Amino acid sequence: MESSYVLDSRLRGNDTLGLARLGNNRLLHSVKVFLLLQGAIGGAVMPAVGKSPFGSVFRGPPSDDRCSGPMQAEAGNIWHRSEKPATGFWRGRSGLSRRQWLLGMLEVGGWTALQGAGPPSAAFADETTPQPELFPRPAPGVEIWDAHVHLDGGTGTPSDRARFLLKYADRMGIRRLILCMGPKFQPDPTPQQLREQNDAVLEAIRVAPDRFLGFVYLNPKHREASLQEIERCVVRGPMVGIKLWVAMRCQEPALDPLMRRAAELRLPVLQHTFFRLGGNLPGESSPDDLVQLAARHPQVNFICAHTGADWERGIRAVRAQKNIWVDICGSDPTAGFVEMAVRELGYQSVIFGSDASGRSLASQLAKVLSAGLPPEAQKAIFRDNIARLIEPVLAWQPQQPPQPS
Repeated sequence: MESSYVLDSRLRGNDTLGLARLGNNRLLHSVKVFLLLQGAIGGAVMPAVGKSPFGSVFRGPPSDDRCSGPMQAEAGNIWHRSEKPATGFWRGRSGLSRRQWLLGMLEVGGWTALQGAGPPSAAFADETTPQPELFPRPAPGVEIWDAHVHLDGGTGTPSDRARFLLKYADRMGIRRLILCMGPKFQPDPTPQQLREQNDAVLEAIRVAPDRFLGFVYLNPKHREASLQEIERCVVRGPMVGIKLWVAMRCQEPALDPLMRRAAELRLPVLQHTFFRLGGNLPGESSPDDLVQLAARHPQVNFICAHTGADWERGIRAVRAQKNIWVDICGSDPTAGFVEMAVRELGYQSVIFGSDASGRSLASQLAKVLSAGLPPEAQKAIFRDNIARLIEPVLAWQPQQPPQPS
């Protein structure tokens, strides 16, 4: 399998620069004001933009490699589903989206400074010829499993979307993918919607059972329907874990019957968690909520999805609860995330996931590959930790499962 680790080197998408993390509203305001003047200066700026090493930011992906669905991919980069079409103001004046202008203007300033300092280095001489030795790669013999993947990218049936995911997983060297939830997310699904969501994952798994695994999506508000889905998708099906999203905060007692069944079947539980600056959504769990649930059910292994998004708080929140692992998916590829998680939790408690198609495979791989980890830590984070959590399920799945006590 040929892999390409050019790790978003051309700065596409919205999860590379992480502009929201600049923490300087005045700077962003100044940039916006500058952009309002583009009609007067655009003719002078655009030639310089075209010559910059990352000028492709302004051109976007070739039309023959774009998908009509919410996930658009090129060169191993899957754009964030929140990427919106350009508004009339921006598109009418430049043919560019507001995001493209913002990234491009920041880029041009840096490129102009580089040109003033001297000729560009060989690494930037030709954007069409990346220098592979400059980009980190997995240690030899490391296999990559992506523990957090969705079907909301691409178009068509779940089978079509599964093949779409495999195309880019192959490009990025990802061996196995764990799917959860269907193409259209349902935050508070009815029993029928739960079944439809899980049916989509079951269909996708059938495309490549040696590549795809699945977590059954549950809603604690519908206890009996959720228990039935565990029996249908796990006991009598191929799924190997549980996915919980935002229907109900996870510290609620209503989750206890589902967790008792998870303990009996030794199913890992992937719980979405966020620390939102303005307060969480109704029903959305935080890492603090997950700690309460995990303390009540010490026999269940939990995965703190996104590490709470505000990962420094998330790592500290779960640090003392030994039956919680963290997955690193979904946020900007900021330096320090994986490093802190390994330092505070140990690499045995950190799991790689991308949140594709909501995030690019490349940018999420970069979090681990740029952390300077030894081979044994890469091996654990990329595969062994999640494999160890689902191994007990795979051990009984072709045979008679544990019965309810």
